[in-house]
Amino acid sequence: MIRVLIAEDSPTIRALLVAIIGADPELQVVGEARTGTEAVEMALRLRPNLITMDVNMPVMGGLEATREIMIHAPTPILIVSSRADQAQVQLSLDALAAGALMVMPTPDNPRSPHFADRADQLRSMVRAMSQVKVVRRWRPRSEPVRPPVNRGAGPEIRLVAIAASTGGPAALHEILCGLPRDFPLPIVVVQHIATDFVGGLARWLTASCGRPVTVARGGERLDAGRILLAPDHRHLGIGSDRRTILSDVGPVGGFRPSANYLFESAARAFGNALAAVILTGMGRDGVDGLRAVRAAGGLVLAQDESTSVVYGMPGEAVAARLVDAVLPIHEIAPRLVVELASGAGR
Repeated sequence: MIRVLIAEDSPTIRALLVAIIGADPELQVVGEARTGTEAVEMALRLRPNLITMDVNMPVMGGLEATREIMIHAPTPILIVSSRADQAQVQLSLDALAAGALMVMPTPDNPRSPHFADRADQLRSMVRAMSQVKVVRRWRPRSEPVRPPVNRGAGPEIRLVAIAASTGGPAALHEILCGLPRDFPLPIVVVQHIATDFVGGLARWLTASCGRPVTVARGGERLDAGRILLAPDHRHLGIGSDRRTILSDVGPVGGFRPSANYLFESAARAFGNALAAVILTGMGRDGVDGLRAVRAAGGLVLAQDESTSVVYGMPGEAVAARLVDAVLPIHEIAPRLVVELASGAGR
């Protein structure tokens, strides 16, 4: 049995979550917390396999509760949010940075035609996330950076393409905050995240890293220093004119937006002037796209297992021998700076 603690102050939503989770014979609700304080106490006492966490609770909110739990009783935490307004998104993303694994919307009213599918998705995520081995914190960025591997003469890097899933918001935060303010390369990102949260992610990264991050609208020029995120339910790609394109074609490998779509199109447009980065996440999205990057002579960096929340996507890329370097998250930004400097003037 997978033992689940539900932290939610609304009796109605709490009862709904209990019913949804309890409908799966593999899942057992072992506790119901009405405040963040109760969530911390129950996490220590009950040692659940997973916690569903609301971010707006009395006494102690979900953000502070997440921080306390990750310090004293590291446990997989799934943020379940009933709203997608700016304040709620901000708190949810702060909780991801504090150690929560991912954020999901609370399933609709049971009378909604989408309720059954969203309830199934929530149960699936509870089962999957309960297996994640969580850590208290990543190593500090101040640790010495390992010498870069010289990949030989080549053209100057002109674009950075990044893909991430579970654990990605905090990893993106680490990279973008670690880059110098005058880092001149455009950056395009596919981040798998709950619907209606990508705009909040862009605002959160902008506010916390001091670098403007926006959601792609299609047709943008990849100007120096521009950072673009794939929007909800649309593929982000790069056209032959080196402008962004958005596509409504079907999911690629089950994902839309898809890292494979981004990497393949960026490789066609930029060839060996592309640096592709694959970060923490479940599954293998991006791996097939990295084959195109390698075939074009581009650089491929992967996050290492010790700093990944889930070593799925980067692990699959490493296993497929598609990676030039495997780095802890705090070394990726310095490596991009080194690659930029070493390519200048080639």
